[in-house]
Amino acid sequence: MHIVAKHLTKSFGSFVATKDVSFEIEKGKLIGLLGPSGGGKTTILRMLAGLEEPDEGDILFLGKKVNSLPPQERGIGFVFQNYALFRHMNVFDNIAFGLTVQKRTKAQIKARVNELIELTGLKGMEKRLPHQLSGGQRQRVAFARAIAPEPQLLLLDEPFAAIDAKVRKELRTWLKEMINRVGITTIFVTHDQEEAVEVADQMLIINQGRLEQQGTPIEIYKQPRTPFVASFIGESNQLSDISKFKGFETQALQEAQAIIRPEFIEIGLPKEMAFPFAAEDGVVRNVYFRGTNWQVEVEVYGEKLFGYRSLELPTLHPGDQVQVLIHRIYLFNEESNVTLENGLKIDPMPVHI
Repeated sequence: MHIVAKHLTKSFGSFVATKDVSFEIEKGKLIGLLGPSGGGKTTILRMLAGLEEPDEGDILFLGKKVNSLPPQERGIGFVFQNYALFRHMNVFDNIAFGLTVQKRTKAQIKARVNELIELTGLKGMEKRLPHQLSGGQRQRVAFARAIAPEPQLLLLDEPFAAIDAKVRKELRTWLKEMINRVGITTIFVTHDQEEAVEVADQMLIINQGRLEQQGTPIEIYKQPRTPFVASFIGESNQLSDISKFKGFETQALQEAQAIIRPEFIEIGLPKEMAFPFAAEDGVVRNVYFRGTNWQVEVEVYGEKLFGYRSLELPTLHPGDQVQVLIHRIYLFNEESNVTLENGLKIDPMPVHI
């Protein structure tokens, strides 16, 4: 295993930034470190980089403990959200900086920099200064500079935060392709779930200093292990009592929290429902155009739920009487979580915290 973190705990005064965080990362993987602001993501990144030392726990690179090893001896490449380029240096010299520090020969530096300029799509811009580049181009220079010395681990702290939405989408695809080509183990911090889901091979979900779940994007989306993960990744509804809904009357866990993704809810006119006997009567409260579909908010038994509806179906309006069919529910309590199908219970899976 390339990177192993064991029971990492870090406090700043009375504030506990991370608490008992453990994970393993395979070589060459692109890992998204995802969570809300202040959850501990950047603290974990800084501990891996050697910019902070854990109060408790160990960090191992290829089986070697690196807790007290300084950053320059860890083989780390670091990309900041504000680029941190040298303003007085052109593109070529910015990328060459780390190689110069390593005292590579001029021929080695030229060959490596030209290789990276080609790889990052910066050909023809070698002599430009940072202020002559767009935000996306500056970020590509920052990536190239970070990987020029061939680090064993690349760390990215919200690398696309300062870039507009259109360019950010383009850079996501470019980043994934680039990491696959160069094969560097990479961890990037983000609070943007769409970004993490699209780019990462695996995600680490961090909340209040704890690791909530590690897994592939689809594993985390389809099999959330905690209420936080279920509500943080993707959109969700929360129900106070599922026992009043058809198909779920006898499936409740004691003192459990119920979360439903909008795609688990079918909302339609009575004549449209394939299984009207399993549906509830509801009233449309709001309808929002989402571009590719309608988001429909309905009220059922005093509960507010929202789901999606195709643009090809008749348009619903506030006040319309509809039927609501819930296909699946995530149910959590302190001891376990279950995925409930309408009328079918799946064996509980233990919660890992």
